[in-house]
Amino acid sequence: MIRVLVVAASPVVRAGLSAVLTTNSKLIVVGTASDLDNLRGEIEQLQPDVVLMDLSSNFQLSSWEKLLSLQQQQEPFAFLVLADELDSIELEAGLRRGVRGILPQTSTESEIIAAVEAVAFGLVVLHLDAMESVLALKNASGREKVVATPVQTLTPREIEVLEMLAAGVGNKAIAKGLQISEHTVKFHVSSIFQKLGVSSRTEAVAVGVRLGLIML
Repeated sequence: MIRVLVVAASPVVRAGLSAVLTTNSKLIVVGTASDLDNLRGEIEQLQPDVVLMDLSSNFQLSSWEKLLSLQQQQEPFAFLVLADELDSIELEAGLRRGVRGILPQTSTESEIIAAVEAVAFGLVVLHLDAMESVLALKNASGREKVVATPVQTLTPREIEVLEMLAAGVGNKAIAKGLQISEHTVKFHVSSIFQKLGVSSRTEAVAVGVRLGLIML
């Protein structure tokens, strides 16, 4: 049996994921948790093979940062993460810290079950969208990028998007707040990355602050 611990802020999501997992006779849900604050103790007590964590409900960047910090403290656990906005999190950093699976929130029940089994057997699972994001963000030289000035000036709309990135707002919320489509938001984010010479939201915000484009 593969022992799974389910972590989600929403009790409805926790119940839903638990129900999905119990449809497979190879999986058993050994417990659930609502946040990361006491997760290490629960993991040590319950000894799950996989921790299935939902970051799609009420997602905040602080939750992802907590997860990375938790993984860095000692021997990392086998996390499988469901994220609503794959480009809202630093995927490469997660993989380096021991996250073993990253799927979009729209994944089917069969995809989630297959991913849990794969992670339990020591494999790394990435949805195609996540793989494309990792490859796009990878810095082949491995050197830190230093940006003195933006290659091109950001448009007023791009600065609005950058300010919302700094506030930890996901693409859906940005689209709703600015009354534009998610596709347009992704276009603006890509343009910001290119103009600032960065490869992640964190870098974009840091460069934006350094250049005085936004205030924290």
